[in-house]
Amino acid sequence: LNLPLDYGFHGAAVCLWKRSSGCYFAAIYGAVAIHFSGKMSRLVLICAPICTIGCAIWCGFVLDFALEPILLLLGKKGYKGSEEDDAGEKCSGKNGDKSPVKNGAAESKAKAKSDAKDAKGKENKGKQAADSGKGKSQEKASAKKATKHAGEFSQTPLEEHHEDHRPGGIMQIKHVIKSGMWESVPESTRKSYVDGRAFIDRNPLVLLARLGLSAAVLYTVIGYEPKVTTFVQHCHSVAKSLSNPKVVTMMRDRVHGMVKMDDYLKGYQWIDQNTPKDARVIAWWDYGYQITGIAKRTSIADGNTWNHEHIATLGRTLTSPEKKAHNAIRHIADYLLVWAGGGGDDLAKSPHLARIGNSVFPEHCGDDDPRCNKFGFHQDRSPTPMMAKSLLYKAVMHNLVAGVKLDPRFFKEVHTTKHGKMRVYQVMNISQESKDWIADPQNKICDAPGSWYCVGQYPPALAKLISKRKNFNQVEDFNRVGEKSAYTKMIEKERSGGGREL
Repeated sequence: LNLPLDYGFHGAAVCLWKRSSGCYFAAIYGAVAIHFSGKMSRLVLICAPICTIGCAIWCGFVLDFALEPILLLLGKKGYKGSEEDDAGEKCSGKNGDKSPVKNGAAESKAKAKSDAKDAKGKENKGKQAADSGKGKSQEKASAKKATKHAGEFSQTPLEEHHEDHRPGGIMQIKHVIKSGMWESVPESTRKSYVDGRAFIDRNPLVLLARLGLSAAVLYTVIGYEPKVTTFVQHCHSVAKSLSNPKVVTMMRDRVHGMVKMDDYLKGYQWIDQNTPKDARVIAWWDYGYQITGIAKRTSIADGNTWNHEHIATLGRTLTSPEKKAHNAIRHIADYLLVWAGGGGDDLAKSPHLARIGNSVFPEHCGDDDPRCNKFGFHQDRSPTPMMAKSLLYKAVMHNLVAGVKLDPRFFKEVHTTKHGKMRVYQVMNISQESKDWIADPQNKICDAPGSWYCVGQYPPALAKLISKRKNFNQVEDFNRVGEKSAYTKMIEKERSGGGREL
């Protein structure tokens, strides 16, 4: 969330002062976002919009504060004084302040008195002077009732950002309450407040002083605050990196200098041109969208796969020994794709794959090793025994390291890109029975008859593997039930500072 989070609290302070309809909405949104992001860490993403809104409110407030004296010096109408009220009200509805208006209470009172006098005059024209006292009492009661009626519907003035008063709802209640509070303030106090505000907006010397203060505020917020400059540079760097394509980049070659590295694009294009249209490609979920969008083939998982158990099944399979992995892959995929060549390739990610797999398949690394530390590299960058036996390690290092190669009975190398960034293997001896079973529409679970949303199922041949899964509950999951995994217990113990489990 970076800098907007800091200024988001400033925006919240502005909302406490402004208290407009938009501020109420932002407060409700913020409360919901904070509540749910505290329950599940990935939901911190929903805090990004409200932090941005809060930061924008603060920046807008600062700019309005800075520009207001300039606009007033250029001729903008400022706050009206009490002597300028045309209707006898103590403040105007378009002066930009939050002060409520009497809303014609005095006028209503005068009108009520006049109407009462006319009515009594006609009614008591032939009566004696003794009855006139009674008529005057009735006049006062009628006038008091009219004044009370007018006060019930009194409203605060419109702000500059308001278009009209919309009756009903919480804002109507707010306006009535504020009007009642304003009426309770002594008239002399209200007059002093209104005249003071008018003086601040109309006195040239005060406006020049406000202009100097605005310049100081802008310099402090923008120029002096180092976070602003750092954040702007950070945004520019992120925008520049995100605007570049991910499958085609520029890299520095020791011989040719800067060259275009398009291995990933060429690899996906090769799959599109050299594999059957119904081919299924298994790879880590990071590349799922690229497999679907560029290679135009079915991927086993992608960035929209929220089913953690499925992702863990994929991670466990890729980090399992070659033969064990093949026993599962032959039922769900036709080709295996791995990223190689160093940097952020699959070997660099592989410890995470093993750990995710262990979160659902406890026997993968064992409850005694919830972090799956036995799968990784030694300090000399040599693989641990578990990694050296894995399918992923052999697929990435196939024929690149002495003695490391895939068994051709299980996987056959069919393509390696120019710079070795992508390697593609054909899965041998695939189960056609399982492939046909998966493709059969009768084996898909639809949310309604004829619906487009139909979830596939694992083929019956993988029932034994799937039965070993233990549904994973995130530490932040407030709906979790059942026994905690070894990984969850470890995280809870660490969070409690080594004390008892949460």
